[in-house]
Amino acid sequence: MNKERLLFIVNPISGNTQKESFPDFVKSILDTQRFDYKIIYTEGPGHALELSRQAVADKYDIVVAVGGDGTINEVARCLVNTDSKLGIIPSGSGNGLARHLNIPLSLEGALKLINTGLSSKIDTAIINDKEVFISIAGVGFDALVAKLFARDSGRGFFTYFKIVAARFQYYRPKSYELILENGEHLKTRAFFIAFANSSQFGYNTTIAPQAELNDGLLDVCIVQKPNIFEMPLIINLLLLKMIHKSRYVQVLKTSDLIIKRKKNRVINLDGEPIKLKKNLHIKVNPLSLNVIIPRADEEKKLRTTRLFHQS
Repeated sequence: MNKERLLFIVNPISGNTQKESFPDFVKSILDTQRFDYKIIYTEGPGHALELSRQAVADKYDIVVAVGGDGTINEVARCLVNTDSKLGIIPSGSGNGLARHLNIPLSLEGALKLINTGLSSKIDTAIINDKEVFISIAGVGFDALVAKLFARDSGRGFFTYFKIVAARFQYYRPKSYELILENGEHLKTRAFFIAFANSSQFGYNTTIAPQAELNDGLLDVCIVQKPNIFEMPLIINLLLLKMIHKSRYVQVLKTSDLIIKRKKNRVINLDGEPIKLKKNLHIKVNPLSLNVIIPRADEEKKLRTTRLFHQS
């Protein structure tokens, strides 16, 4: 039997975990009867993108992103609409996509999951026919936090919290115009707007509790700025997966969205800041990415929807 070819793309500085012992873990846990594998460490922003693109050209069967949501984005965008499968070993700060997919957060658990090779197709989304996101993109305060987090030398939840606490009181909501696929037209001032393909930012802070990765839709979460004294309640609703019931949140579902802004500003793209033109056109690319997920989740999804397919 021919072995499957597998490439690990490792971000050595993501999150708070050290990656020096990663090759030893792979050697002891990965099923080498099934896989021939290679490990490459990234050397800076954009390098994972280059490595993933080359992996597709070299016809690797599985490309594994070892890092956070930003690393996953760089790796996954090159696998969209290909036969290559995405594996995820979460080692970032928030690990939002991994948490949504119930991928083990431990290195051992995630590697054992890779051994199963069981994958399902999920949606991805694209902005202005160029910038792909897998989990969540956003504008407003969300994007500001992503920009400041990228500049900060710290990592982890405390750094996020520090930035939010320092900037929350002084941030002014911005004006947006939204046009949905069904023709619905909305003008609003919002604290931030999240375009959610999956349910959460990370750290189990769930902004779109009803978002599904295989429904062909984005949950567009329009969030108004709450009173600072209500923030403990808002945080609880995020953690309890009930934020959509808040009076400060409106959720719209669409597969195609145009959002108009007053200025060119930074957006949050799977946790990474990127500056784009003021007008954004966001489209869902249905069932366009093969992702390795837990068997129990595959079986559950197959019972509830026929949009998922084993590959």
